[in-house]
Amino acid sequence: MSNERPTEIRLHQQSRVLELAYEGGERYRLPCEYLRVFSPSAEVRGHGPGQEVLQTGKEDVNIVGIEPVGNYAIKLVFSDGHDTGIYDWRYLRALGENQAANWQAYLDRLAEVGHVRQAPAEERS
Repeated sequence: MSNERPTEIRLHQQSRVLELAYEGGERYRLPCEYLRVFSPSAEVRGHGPGQEVLQTGKEDVNIVGIEPVGNYAIKLVFSDGHDTGIYDWRYLRALGENQAANWQAYLDRLAEVGHVRQAPAEERS
């Protein structure tokens, strides 16, 4: 699992992006909104298949804290108060590797339920 652990984790609060760097040179820039709507918490994922809760209105969410969890994960604390997801190294890497497909699937789900995603605040002003 050592190749799954990031060598660097950097939060860019102004742009609301968590940047992960890996030993092999890979870098992922994961928006806070993306991390929030794909939180591994039971609140978001449910307790079993079909119990997922579609997250909406997270366009302006930011990360206000990053806490280590042993040697295997981090806990992200979001500006909307959400703080129950434990992002293990494997899950974080998978979020980076599959970002485009995950994000498109999320946008498709929003469209299916008729939710119109707002542009983030900096794009609305």
